[in-house]
Amino acid sequence: MKLKHLLYSGVFACTLGAAMPALAATTLKVTLQLPLKHHLGQNLVDFKNEVESTSNGDIKIQIFPAAQLYKDKEVHNAVSSGAIEMGVISLTQMAGTIPAVDVFYVPFMFPTNEKVVKATEPGSPVRTLLDDEITKTGARPLWWQAYGGVALLSKKKPIQQPDDMKGMKVRVFGKTLGEFAKSVGAAPTVMAGSEQFLAYQRGTVDAGMTGVTAVGPRKLYQVMDHLTLTNHANIEFMTLINEETWQGLTETEQTILQNAATKVEKQLRDKIQSLEADAIADARKEMNVIDLTPEDIAKWQEATRPVLKSFIENAGPLGEQVIEAANAL
Repeated sequence: MKLKHLLYSGVFACTLGAAMPALAATTLKVTLQLPLKHHLGQNLVDFKNEVESTSNGDIKIQIFPAAQLYKDKEVHNAVSSGAIEMGVISLTQMAGTIPAVDVFYVPFMFPTNEKVVKATEPGSPVRTLLDDEITKTGARPLWWQAYGGVALLSKKKPIQQPDDMKGMKVRVFGKTLGEFAKSVGAAPTVMAGSEQFLAYQRGTVDAGMTGVTAVGPRKLYQVMDHLTLTNHANIEFMTLINEETWQGLTETEQTILQNAATKVEKQLRDKIQSLEADAIADARKEMNVIDLTPEDIAKWQEATRPVLKSFIENAGPLGEQVIEAANAL
């Protein structure tokens, strides 16, 4: 009877095991600074869906949005150290280690969407130089994420001319943008994107720089009055994966991740202009949106010209290389 019971239990266990779905072989956690409804969040969701579908669920992607795990300045170290497998980061957050990444914040270096696309496409000279250097830090760029152009926010006083910023305290999110502020007589304060709302609400700063696509999701229109469309710099984000994690994946897993990354990168790059246009249209309903004339832009270009020199001095030989590559586009 005992033998019969053991045999029955063994058959039942085998049958149950066969009926249960296989456990996921790999789970990758990814940290995101922005709300999931922001277009970078939706881009991550597209990536998650593509990976999980293509891998038949063998690779799971867990997204932690809105800086739940790390602030933006902490993401690179968290990924490179292996504290988390993946993270979305603003390119400029690596400027302390690789100053040349700030090439996209050199004023008016990429004045058109066409030039931005050429600079950021996979295999371009600008991108290859930066990707290779970033990978050396232990965090591999998996794909780049278009965020859009930089605009100026102000509370009481509208900004149209460079002189309008004199004496203002300005939120910036990188050293080169800080140099931009200094060149027009303003005092820069480096601040995480997630800290903007409170800083504007409390009057900690008088003005700020941000991507126009962040105004709506971050509800910045509730605490700022004016939005000036300078488009003086281009914001690029990227999704990094820990290099040891990447090397530990099978070739099939790497292919699935890379194919999904390539697909969602192109999807976002193709629609960034329409996303920006929608964001500006929404902002016009809530704020005073200031459009600059070609004459206005020329004044901004002249006032901020010294920033290029300081960028090259700070970024060294690699900075010179990326500037040369950008000028050749």
